[in-house]
Amino acid sequence: MTSPKIIWMSDPHFTHQGDVLGHDPRVRLQAAVDHVNTHHSDAQACVISGDMVNRGTRADYQALQAILATLCVPVLPMVGNHDNRALLRETLPLPATCMADFIQYQVAVEGGLLVCLDTLKAGADAGEMCPSRRAWLDKTLRDAGDTPVTLVMHHPPMALGLPMQDSDRMEDGESLLDLVARYECVRYLCIGHVHRPITGVIRGIGFSTMRSVLYQAPPPVPDWDWSSFAPAAEAPALGVLSLQGADVTLQMEQICPYETGTSHPPTTPN
Repeated sequence: MTSPKIIWMSDPHFTHQGDVLGHDPRVRLQAAVDHVNTHHSDAQACVISGDMVNRGTRADYQALQAILATLCVPVLPMVGNHDNRALLRETLPLPATCMADFIQYQVAVEGGLLVCLDTLKAGADAGEMCPSRRAWLDKTLRDAGDTPVTLVMHHPPMALGLPMQDSDRMEDGESLLDLVARYECVRYLCIGHVHRPITGVIRGIGFSTMRSVLYQAPPPVPDWDWSSFAPAAEAPALGVLSLQGADVTLQMEQICPYETGTSHPPTTPN
């Protein structure tokens, strides 16, 4: 018997026209959707961990919804620092459990509870968890009891050894880690934002970050900064989360060759 699975995409940075750093977000997202429809139509849902669009415009969200509507599994959208809460709420489907003021919710899935956090700090690249969102999470984890919980968030609450991205992690992430570490039901953290695949353990809890379905950030070696930034010559990917009791397996699957969706030859930082 196969384990219940969730598809995990991150950081599509969608635009209804034009490229983003030399990549066509419509081609890349369609490739991801086609991959899921072809290979993972039995998944329970597809969670997208923030930066749904690149500019936060109504036209971008509407065009994004048109593509996501062709996905054969339910979509669970989340906000990142490029998103607009009000426009996302108007155009994309959200669970009934969603908070009134934040895009933060829980979804019961076979194999446990999926809890999607809103780490957006309006007007900033870094993230936050305000007292209201933190209180909601505290109650949700307390009510979960022994039900295994997988947390999904956009901003990392910890430094990841990525000098350029670590400064834009979640502000006061230590307090969030203190909170979740109190609950044995929390089995895994799924994190977006950094456009790189990293796995580890923090406070005894396993975590992974996910590749973007659009473009990848370079690894920290050799050194680079934002003035020399260019996407790495790495293919986009999505994750397949298999949930079985307290056990989690994450497989990352390449969705298309690097060249697909690239409108000009890739460049690398000096």
